[in-house]
Amino acid sequence: MTRAVQQTTRDLRRHNRSAVLSRLYVQGPTSRQDLTKASGLSSATVSNVVSDLINDGVVAEAGLVGSDGGRPRTLIQVRGEFGHVVGVDIGETHVQIGLFDYTLETLATATYSVAATRLEPESVAGLVLAGVEEVVSQVGVETGSLLGIGVGVPGAVQIGGRELVYAPTLGWSAVPLADMLRRDLPVPVYLDNCARTLGQAEMWRGAGRGARRAVVALLGVGVGAAVATSSESFRDMAGTTSTTSEWGHTVINVDGRPCRCGSRGCLEAYVGAEAVLDDYLALPDARPFESEGTEARLAELVARAEDGGGASQVLGKTAEYLGIGIANLINLLSPDRVVLSGWAGETMGPAILPAVRETVRRHALTYMYGQARIELGQLGQEAVALGAATLPVVQVLASGGSLRA
Repeated sequence: MTRAVQQTTRDLRRHNRSAVLSRLYVQGPTSRQDLTKASGLSSATVSNVVSDLINDGVVAEAGLVGSDGGRPRTLIQVRGEFGHVVGVDIGETHVQIGLFDYTLETLATATYSVAATRLEPESVAGLVLAGVEEVVSQVGVETGSLLGIGVGVPGAVQIGGRELVYAPTLGWSAVPLADMLRRDLPVPVYLDNCARTLGQAEMWRGAGRGARRAVVALLGVGVGAAVATSSESFRDMAGTTSTTSEWGHTVINVDGRPCRCGSRGCLEAYVGAEAVLDDYLALPDARPFESEGTEARLAELVARAEDGGGASQVLGKTAEYLGIGIANLINLLSPDRVVLSGWAGETMGPAILPAVRETVRRHALTYMYGQARIELGQLGQEAVALGAATLPVVQVLASGGSLRA
């Protein structure tokens, strides 16, 4: 009986710490009084939890804020110095590794081309290990001191005794990537779909912040989307649930161009980065690219579009197809925010956003379009790596600030 009571007490303490810490993490600096109102916990419980978290170095006092007719209130905020996390973006053109503090401020990044690996799992895993070593060395952090490493993959992670990655765009089927990495990494490693983790990051730190329901579009060689929904319970994923969809393989043109999935007329076959480049090169007046690699060439295409001509026409058509795809999402899911993210979204977004919005206006139901804002992602080129870094952060939040989940 005593053991059961002790277990229940520990569980309750962890739950209360997690509720307060998650609220602070997502909402930013908050007073004890506001934490009490938001969490539903008693003021005495919140005060005790905050004191514990301060003593453990997880949070700190962050100045005063005025209150209506009363004494100024002390703000509490999460300490970035509490620890470090690593996020890994495994994509079709590169592997990017980022080192972040606990509040997801970028401290170091390393990017490797995957051209020479042929996307063989062991070779890709080797790049990840090299990248982790590089970023921790840049900052002078020991790998063993990391809170954890999150890895985003462009596919599904199936858990059934062991974690297996199914990523058709990489040619992977039942790849035990987590086991490969854990052999050489002395800290927890977490895997998930990169669109899902990106959606969570945009809700926490980017253009989705404050949204009730956001669709985060991940644009690269492939095209995906995550539906991220905020929650007041903070029981799961620090208050945000994020699910993925195969949006890139929804059909927008019956009997259209072939898609690598085997179907025809898929959105990805019109707005994926390689499809956009191919459309330009198919023009009679197209000039060969001076750059090497998909990412550099897409940036070159966007630069050429500033002078009009074929490059501008291609981006205009891309915006139209993308707008139709977004209109379909709005009609289906009724989001209040749509975020264009991913490296190709970062590259093309500023040039095509007005045309995308106009196309969505024409094709979405009026009342649904009226409640949806279409924005560019705010997390930069390391967005997917940052999204992956939310995986170890979530584990620490769920444990109430424990160094190991």
